[in-house]
Amino acid sequence: MNDNITKTIKNKFPIFNKHINGKKLHYLDNAAITHVPKTVVDSLLYFYCNINSNVHRGAYHLSEIATEKYEATRHKISHFIKSTDEKQCVFVKNTTEGINLVAFSYLKSILKEGDNIVISQMEHHSNIVPWYLLSKEMNIHLKIIPLLKSGDLDYKSIKNIINHKTKLISITHISNSLGTINNLKYIINIAHSKNIPVLIDGAQSMLHSTINVTTLDCDFFCFSSHKMYGPNGVGVLYAKKKYLTTMRPYQGGGEMIKHVSFSNVIWNDIPYKFEAGTPSIANIIAFGEAIDFLNSIDLDALFTYKKQLLHYMLNRLNEIKDLIIIGKPNVRTSIVSFIIKNIHAHDLGTIADHYGVSIRTGHHCSIPVMDFYGVAATARASLAFYNTTNDIDMLITALLHAKNIFSLK
Repeated sequence: MNDNITKTIKNKFPIFNKHINGKKLHYLDNAAITHVPKTVVDSLLYFYCNINSNVHRGAYHLSEIATEKYEATRHKISHFIKSTDEKQCVFVKNTTEGINLVAFSYLKSILKEGDNIVISQMEHHSNIVPWYLLSKEMNIHLKIIPLLKSGDLDYKSIKNIINHKTKLISITHISNSLGTINNLKYIINIAHSKNIPVLIDGAQSMLHSTINVTTLDCDFFCFSSHKMYGPNGVGVLYAKKKYLTTMRPYQGGGEMIKHVSFSNVIWNDIPYKFEAGTPSIANIIAFGEAIDFLNSIDLDALFTYKKQLLHYMLNRLNEIKDLIIIGKPNVRTSIVSFIIKNIHAHDLGTIADHYGVSIRTGHHCSIPVMDFYGVAATARASLAFYNTTNDIDMLITALLHAKNIFSLK
């Protein structure tokens, strides 16, 4: 495998000039957050030095520039995910807020006692807790698609789980703890045959494949800038217009209104009725730069490269005696969780850090997954376009050192 494909890309990321404990940075926690190219950093600096004005509210030059750049990002995002209308893209602060918006702005208003919501056993807490809160408040049922030991969902169970009282299926595209890629089309087709809308947690999606929400035909799709080489504090909720137009506002305040009196309030048009208050303007504009960065590289070639890199990582991890990879799904991406017998995951993370290797340790906000496999925590390595075989080799060196420290020959 030729790592040269990443060299030019890696040079665009200032953080890789940094050293950790005297070692080059080998960053393998991309499922949590990706690093940002210099163009994104420059965009933030430029905004605060040259624009720094509010959007949609000023009739002066700087505000007009801010508004133009802000809305340009919405247009770029809509084009990137193949939405048919940029008004279907609502700015939120992250995937979590997008899911919560759907829960409390759309679903809560239509639920009746005894209804149910369907999620899966592999969900991130962000796609569990909002539905749990609704289930307790509205006296409805939370139904779970089971997980198989392979790390795949039990697809055969879905038709038996949903019924005429199912008001939503909310499912992750890619498991953040197992790397499983779910068959969304199969799930969406079943749901739509019963007139059930589907929300996709797409937090991990953009690192691993191109997304076409129109072809996918999902009803809601949530994702975050910070997992696709953009800044923190920005996310997007894509939703079909038929839902956005009927959904009540999630928060009240400036921007989301057309008129206010003490006796009546008229909401703004979509998507603005869901964007109360001054948004994260600089970060949203910088997110547009991240989209430009993604559009400037050969994504298909890099997705292929990452598949090769995943294969290399799995082979290297399997060389280590007493290392157990958690879950072996039929279709997976470059997120791998593992344990080494008799060594706590946190100890593995600490020792890896001495080698400049950044991996995640803990439950990865997926405690039900940990419970299913009977482990308290795992170590997790996740890849991005800028990773190389050298990053993986350094991880293996660190893990072997951990085994020596704990006398596991």
